[in-house]
Amino acid sequence: MIRSQVDGAFNGWEGDTVVQLVDGQVWQQVEYWYHYHYAYMPKVTITNDGGHRMLVEGMPRAVRVERLK
Repeated sequence: MIRSQVDGAFNGWEGDTVVQLVDGQVWQQVEYWYHYHYAYMPKVTITNDGGHRMLVEGMPRAVRVERLK
């Protein structure tokens, strides 16, 4: 499990959203789901249960992601 924070503004999921975390990790959405939600530096939790899922604070559910960096 990874706990971190978005580096800057988060505008929700758009289908292929790239999220940079404050620790330098970069993750990209790989599951299509659209949901707008603006937050500044929200906390995130990434779990790995057969695939990585990112739950962003304030969002109703986790989304599948893959690590780019």
